[in-house]
Amino acid sequence: MTHSKGTEKAEERIEVVESALSRTEQFIENNQKPMIIGVLVIAAIVFAYFGINRYFLEPKQKEAQVQMFMAEKYFQSDSLQKALYGDGNNLGFIDIVDEYGSTKAGNLACYYAGISLLKKGEYNEAIKYLDKFSSDDHILSAMAKGAKGDAYLELNQNEKAVNQYINAAKTNVNDFTSPMFLMKAGNTYELMGKNDEAVKVYEQLKADFPTTTDGRNADKYIGRAKAKSGK
Repeated sequence: MTHSKGTEKAEERIEVVESALSRTEQFIENNQKPMIIGVLVIAAIVFAYFGINRYFLEPKQKEAQVQMFMAEKYFQSDSLQKALYGDGNNLGFIDIVDEYGSTKAGNLACYYAGISLLKKGEYNEAIKYLDKFSSDDHILSAMAKGAKGDAYLELNQNEKAVNQYINAAKTNVNDFTSPMFLMKAGNTYELMGKNDEAVKVYEQLKADFPTTTDGRNADKYIGRAKAKSGK
């Protein structure tokens, strides 16, 4: 019996498919053990991730939030010693950082600890805790950088202070934190005797934030810095 060209091509395609299937089966057969191990490893990683989150991090976060409640109350009432180190029954921010550092509440405790230490005049310790803090909240992130600037300023590390202020002003540019930290940067430049740099910062403040209190006051500071530089 003769085959038509169409039939021959169909048979060729079937042979190609069967050959490919055969090679796939052979590959699976030859690599069955490593593939099973690979699947099991991936499954173990996935289960470990969700297990750690559900059975370790989530309970830890809840515990940390409970501990944070009293520490935050002490912070708000300026009882900084108790806010930092606890009252004998409740943990302070320092212990919360140590015990719950892997949680969101533990991370926030770094911020509170830094601000509390700054208020107490413990500037190097304040910087240490503020360095540990990171946040997607742009306002808090800017405030933390600005607080580091305040600590460096108190330590007479003016160059570091001004860099922190400018960095804070650039973090999520807004009418609240940005003009405040630009003003601090300008003041620090004046303190350093860099009056031309101060003028530039004040002029940026006036141009970018004209409706804010600091922006409206910028002309006064521009005049002062120019007078100091003899211009």
